[in-house]
Amino acid sequence: MVRNVLHVHIPSFPITLERLNHPELRERPVVVAPQQSDRALILATSSEARGEGIFTGMAIGKALRFCPELIVLPPNPALVERGSMLLSRAVSEYTPVWEPSKPGHIFLDITGTNRLWGRAKDAAMRISRDINARLSLSGGVGVAGNKMVSSIASRLLPKGGIMDIDQGKESSFMAPLGVDYLPGIGHVKSRMLLEELNITIVKEIAEMEACNLKLIFKNQAWVIHERATGIDPTPVLPPSAEPEISEDVTLERDINDDESLLAELYRLVERCSQRLRKRGLRPGRAGLMVRYSDQLESVRKATLTSQGFWESELYPVIEGLFFRACDRRCAVRFMRVRFTDLKKTAGQLPLFSRPDQGVLKRNSISVAMDRIRGKYGDALVNYGKTIV
Repeated sequence: MVRNVLHVHIPSFPITLERLNHPELRERPVVVAPQQSDRALILATSSEARGEGIFTGMAIGKALRFCPELIVLPPNPALVERGSMLLSRAVSEYTPVWEPSKPGHIFLDITGTNRLWGRAKDAAMRISRDINARLSLSGGVGVAGNKMVSSIASRLLPKGGIMDIDQGKESSFMAPLGVDYLPGIGHVKSRMLLEELNITIVKEIAEMEACNLKLIFKNQAWVIHERATGIDPTPVLPPSAEPEISEDVTLERDINDDESLLAELYRLVERCSQRLRKRGLRPGRAGLMVRYSDQLESVRKATLTSQGFWESELYPVIEGLFFRACDRRCAVRFMRVRFTDLKKTAGQLPLFSRPDQGVLKRNSISVAMDRIRGKYGDALVNYGKTIV
């Protein structure tokens, strides 16, 4: 059976949602970025901001020099989460097989639904109109035989609409596109292709032997070559819906001093721990992502044996991940701590073992600090180890 995969793409999703609540932001250059530091990276850009030469991943200080009238909005996870939920609810009425790839981007496999919704292109138009009527959101919908081609098709529709790529025409559709449209090729690999092999468009990759691409892509060479010809067997997978608690920080300056980095790390664990206690959740797994000043990232994960939500239990694990992740001499720019596999607190005391009095005292201090911070703010009281 011929596959029919749609990709719904709402451009600049966080900004589009903000504009629904604040119409004065329309037709203005807007970005979303953490406001902790001028070095914080932009997370989303409006088309007006992109017209000024600003792009996702640019440091906010540099962007403001490019465009002094730029409007910088802080991330609003609650708004994006609610918008994503409403968008998912709208598209899920058309097929049970749908997959959100990131906020504002959803794949739908509508294979075999012709009798319900008609041709794939007709279904795409119906879905697009429905989203606009129910949520006031406009975007592009790509229609193709696989996820990659439908996603790229939707990206080529900056003002919305439908792009239908006929079955068997995937290779000719991909051929004239720039190499950075291919998944797995970012700015770095794109520059390497130009400098090492003088390659700028997808067609030139497709015409090469896959073995010759190993110089740049190593074990991914055959996958990249298949993608260049429009082949992508990846299935549309429904979301696993795994909740998480995470906190991150963009440092004011690049740091390679362990003491300073561990102080920042403890603050992140504190904030996560406070949120876990407030919601009565105990994590089963922990993770740490470190981004260096050269933009390379290191990720480490661990299983938690104690499954507690106190700083005294969580921080030693994260500290261990830190020393495993920071194995380079390069300075660190960004860190993110995340806890997953969350379970509700049982609320039952152990039958035979008595809690250690020192542990009880530390935990009571954490509870007292939660109350103080909830009333007067986070800056009023801190542990000494966070002050360097």
